[in-house]
Amino acid sequence: MNPRNDELEALQHGELTVLGRIRSASNATFLCEAALGSVTVHCVYKPVSGEQPLWDFPDGTLAGRELAAYLVSKSLGWNIVPYTIIRHGPAGPGMLQRWVQQPGDAVGSEPRPGPDLVDLFPSRRPQPGYLPVLRAYDYAGDEVVLMHADDIRLRRMAVFDILINNADRKGGHILSDVDGRVYGVDHGVSLHVQDKLRTVLWGWAGKPIDDPTMKAVAGLVEALRGPLAEELQGRITSTEIAALTRRAHALLDDPVMPAPNRHRPIPWPAF
Repeated sequence: MNPRNDELEALQHGELTVLGRIRSASNATFLCEAALGSVTVHCVYKPVSGEQPLWDFPDGTLAGRELAAYLVSKSLGWNIVPYTIIRHGPAGPGMLQRWVQQPGDAVGSEPRPGPDLVDLFPSRRPQPGYLPVLRAYDYAGDEVVLMHADDIRLRRMAVFDILINNADRKGGHILSDVDGRVYGVDHGVSLHVQDKLRTVLWGWAGKPIDDPTMKAVAGLVEALRGPLAEELQGRITSTEIAALTRRAHALLDDPVMPAPNRHRPIPWPAF
């Protein structure tokens, strides 16, 4: 859901109160409430000071990459990434992103019935409407298949991940809100110059990309010649902006979903 104007104001300028820490995250990540007047909005706050050092990404750059991914998503018109900004918070400057409320999050609510968009299934019972990614064994030693839904929203997300060179598209980074909208989160390790693509969304490998999706990619290339490049400056480097542009051009030249052809093409854990 796109935030209302008063919610945007609260996220941008409201007082941030930390409600709790999200312990499953590898970097310091907090669930917060942004309050301005009578308006309150739940959000995720990731302070730059809480980013863990990585060998292949410069220190202190993950928040900027999260914002850059949001700007690319917005330019494409796909609204994959929830509203994201950089602002000061209780632990200093960091990324602030609107919280995606999922079924089962609220006290007394139930999770959505049925399998998730990315899920594990018994190998002998493949799920209709799902595409296989890999076979593995569960903790009991039974063979299972990692699959994802054959869903246009996920397909656009897979193209988005190619464009931003996402190194960490886990199943748990794909969220479906209470209204059924699908979002992608956790893009801190993206937009590197070198090939880093790791994703669970390999089910369309070798398949042509549809025309409406490629039209959006062409629009992204145009935007990168002007205002979008200016917005990205300071969030990622000029070299990384150029690499993003090259990836978009490569898709226009060959509009086919790539196959996994590098070491460790799937993030681990996968969820």
